[in-house]
Amino acid sequence: MSERPLPRHVAIIMDGNGRWAKQHKLQVALGHRKGVEALRAIIRESSDIGIEALSLYAFSTENWRRSPGEVAALMGLLLEYFTSEIDELDEKNVCIRILGDKDGMPDKQRAALINAEERTKNNTGLNLNIAINYGGRAELARAARILAEKAVKGEIRPEEITESALADALYTRGLPDVDLLIRTSGEMRLSNFLLYQCAYAEFEFPAALWPDFDLAAYHEALEAFRHRDRRFGGRNS
Repeated sequence: MSERPLPRHVAIIMDGNGRWAKQHKLQVALGHRKGVEALRAIIRESSDIGIEALSLYAFSTENWRRSPGEVAALMGLLLEYFTSEIDELDEKNVCIRILGDKDGMPDKQRAALINAEERTKNNTGLNLNIAINYGGRAELARAARILAEKAVKGEIRPEEITESALADALYTRGLPDVDLLIRTSGEMRLSNFLLYQCAYAEFEFPAALWPDFDLAAYHEALEAFRHRDRRFGGRNS
């Protein structure tokens, strides 16, 4: 690998589970299950190589529109994941943060999410952000409401509503902005994911469907990031 630094914050849109299942003539639910296997390896590797924050798009606010069977399968996998993986994640010092509206989740899943956050809140290793029932526009609207409520209470003046104040009202408060966003399956769009946080992110769009996105592909994306010329709106001499 290059000697240039790794990204501090990697975000991944894990796309292609359904197409993977179709290619292998399997039910969509089995594609999602295979995707969870790929996810385990990426989380472990991110922790081992010192990535500061890893944000994963697991379930969007729009995903509720999918078939009842697929939604039920995803909710079941979610519960299974947090039940089976929480011990290892905690042992590896991973701090879990849920991005999204937990109150809109079914009772068992909501309880599992809250438990994962509470159990790992004091861990100091990888910040693992899992976007569930999440939408970037909804997050920005929520942040605007938080700041408006503070203004009404006299806790903040309008001129004090800065970019920093807005960032502090987001789910990702206290974390660095996204350096590298990876979307698998070759699709090239954000799909309402971390719109504010990705303002200066570098993008990688590997063709591999998510269940086939292995550690070699992950390191290839990280290495591509290390060779990017990041100017943040300025010029490098």
